[in-house]
Amino acid sequence: MTELAKTFDPSAIESKWYRHWEATGAFRPSRPDAEPFTIVMPPPNVTGSLHIGHALDNTLQDVLIRHARLQGKDALWVCGTDHAGIATQMVVERQLNERQQKRTDFSREDFIAKVWEWKAESGGAITGQLRRLGASCDWTNERFTMDEGFSKAVIKVFVELYNEGLLYRDKRLVNWDPGLKTAISDLEVETVEINGKFWHLKYPLEDGSGHISVATTRPETMLADMAVAVNGDDPRYTAVIGKLVRLPITGRLIPVIADEHADPELGSGAVKITPGHDFNDFEVGKRAGFKPADMLNMFDAEARVIQTADDLIPAELLGLPVKEARERVVALIEAAGLLEKVEDRVIQTPFGDRSGAVIEPWLTDQWYVDAKTLAQPAIEAVRTGAINVVPQTWEKTYFNWMENIQPWCVSRQLWWGHQIPAWFTDDGTVFVAENEAEAQALAGAGVTLTRDPDVLDTWFSSALWPFGTLGWPEESSTLHRHYPNDVLISGFDILFFWDARMAMQGLHFMKEVPWKTLYLHGLVRAADGSKMSKSKGNTVDPLGLIDQFGADALRFTLTAMESQGRDIKLDEKRVEGYRNFATKLWNAARFCQSNGIGASTTLAAPRAELAVNRWIIGETVETLAKLDRAVADLRYDAMADAIYHFAWGTFCDWYLELIKGEMGEETKAVAGWVLDQILVMLHPFMPFITEELWHAMGQRSCDLIHAQWPNPQAKVDSSAKDEVEWLISLVGAVRAAKNELGIPPGAKLSAYVRDASEETLARLERQMAAIGRLARLDSVSGSPAPQGGAIQLVVEEATFVLPLAGVIDLDAERARITKSIEALSKERDALAGRLNNPAFVEKAKPEAVDKARADHAEKAAEVDRLTAALARLD
Repeated sequence: MTELAKTFDPSAIESKWYRHWEATGAFRPSRPDAEPFTIVMPPPNVTGSLHIGHALDNTLQDVLIRHARLQGKDALWVCGTDHAGIATQMVVERQLNERQQKRTDFSREDFIAKVWEWKAESGGAITGQLRRLGASCDWTNERFTMDEGFSKAVIKVFVELYNEGLLYRDKRLVNWDPGLKTAISDLEVETVEINGKFWHLKYPLEDGSGHISVATTRPETMLADMAVAVNGDDPRYTAVIGKLVRLPITGRLIPVIADEHADPELGSGAVKITPGHDFNDFEVGKRAGFKPADMLNMFDAEARVIQTADDLIPAELLGLPVKEARERVVALIEAAGLLEKVEDRVIQTPFGDRSGAVIEPWLTDQWYVDAKTLAQPAIEAVRTGAINVVPQTWEKTYFNWMENIQPWCVSRQLWWGHQIPAWFTDDGTVFVAENEAEAQALAGAGVTLTRDPDVLDTWFSSALWPFGTLGWPEESSTLHRHYPNDVLISGFDILFFWDARMAMQGLHFMKEVPWKTLYLHGLVRAADGSKMSKSKGNTVDPLGLIDQFGADALRFTLTAMESQGRDIKLDEKRVEGYRNFATKLWNAARFCQSNGIGASTTLAAPRAELAVNRWIIGETVETLAKLDRAVADLRYDAMADAIYHFAWGTFCDWYLELIKGEMGEETKAVAGWVLDQILVMLHPFMPFITEELWHAMGQRSCDLIHAQWPNPQAKVDSSAKDEVEWLISLVGAVRAAKNELGIPPGAKLSAYVRDASEETLARLERQMAAIGRLARLDSVSGSPAPQGGAIQLVVEEATFVLPLAGVIDLDAERARITKSIEALSKERDALAGRLNNPAFVEKAKPEAVDKARADHAEKAAEVDRLTAALARLD
């Protein structure tokens, strides 16, 4: 046994134990004959640093992986980082800019070499930060989406999908970032409300019979308009469908078409159609018979105006950026007398999350995956239960998106990433192969080939994570043993960008689901429920919380607050509260040490005769059952609740108090055994303090991380449970009454009992020593109580009378309580009046209404408590 320090200091133990675990290979799967359990970590960006979302996600995973180890499973937590194409290229380019250099000063190969240099020096800082959190990943097999083996898997998947006709090149609209000059995914687009304008324009009919009014927030795109759409059921436009209008500025003749996209209730009911620069218009254009290759493009890669294929844009507009082009187009239309009016309007505007540039829908040639075909088995897997989605409420969202899935654009115009394995001849013929030699063989000797300069979207490579990290496409025992994975834990915000795509790729290439259960957690929000953002200044640094309160406290907070289907409102006070929980456990272990209670030598519960010991063994059995159910159901809040209330309330607050007067060998054995069970059950949530206490309590045959999950081999003793719960109720009632009346806790009182059953009298006799010590009652008599003021307490069938003569001034106490009740009732009723006022509930800020409700509940509860106290005074 190692004497514990008087004060619990998380920083003194965390780095020590993590270094020990990693150095001894504690995180590696080493039980080849045991049942495997596998989780893959959502790979953080190699450029990233630990944010509170990472802390939540990885804590939830670590809880499951540590629990699986304790159950004796062959637990593997696959870890690694994503090469993060855009983010990483930006970091390195920024460094070059600081030296007055730019990417294009180098060859592609030289620039990529610089990225690898950066990764070796600075990349992957987040993996060290995950260690501080306590993440018990198998770091010896850390993977990177650009490492040689994983890259081989990515290229093989691309080639096979192409050969199967599931990956192809097409001209479609994409989210184009003019700052980065690349297509980006929807996830990398941030929509922001900005103040803008709504311009109403007149488009003259070619036959001179009038004009059609259209409205737009982007008047500059009219330079590439190809139609005006009206609803076929709108009687205002029946006569003009099929006619031509002449566009202002360009003079282009475009048809009036009928399409359901035009809503008769919005504006004039007519909309301009620019299929080369608007996603909705692109679909309208296709329905109207425009081929993508014929759709007009009026922007270059930097969103500057270029000439359209019909050569109708005036020269004065060429080369203008969007803002200037907009101003000039509006001026020209106004000068022509074709501007009807301009309205102020708040506009939903898309921005690139990294470049800050306004995103332009842009018509380009890109590589696409036939997601609709790949989605069908993934839909069926969830529908049949092969993939269990938790919480189940997300299934509806999953089905809706997957059943309406669009082609997946997988090419990006970057240098850093997996370069697309496609080679073009001079006439545009494409050959796809795993390497240039194979492509040349397909093309024939002497044919000049040029490789596609684009790279693959990082979501394409990360979609292979569940099997690519296990060595696929090479056959191995690891691959077959650990695929499919058991659980994927993910934020709901990447359900489509990552989770669904893993399901599609895993089922297609492995013919099995990638994981059996998909757990989707919520977002971590600020204490007031608002979304965290740097601009609001309300972000929380998990490393700062670890510095202040310890990793165990942060982990337990995130676990306790993780409730299926809900976001987490993170309050620093909760973290502080769980730091106090750790301190409570530390002090309980010190108490045990000082009383000769040490490490248990048995997995099964010790034999016990005393009721208090039979009771605590039963409480351990019940807590274990609650915890096991919660783990099976992935109810993290219930897991934390079960072990927290048992460790703090049942063990520390009551059991250790109850045994202070009886420290025989039986009690020492039981107390040591129960503390061991607590340390094992709590370890997945608070690994550092539990490992420290595990070793401090005595000699061990293994580290706690590899101990056995509790197996008490005992049952709940109902008679002992009833007796100790009765004792706790009696002691609690006496303490509460003293507190309400301002009687010092240590003041000794006498008690008289009436209407007591034979069982209660027998319990009083057996437990009198504990009652005297804990309730500070020097006697309990069955004789009639003396006349005068007294406290009356009802515990089960018996009434306990505690005379107060000479202890307090009863009249003064009655007056004090009555006055408090009156004041609190007044506050309660005032709050009730506000809450019953519809004007307050509907117009006040939600947080103000919530606070009023909480205050009302608090005042009402206090009134009830004092009223009961007053009634107890005889």
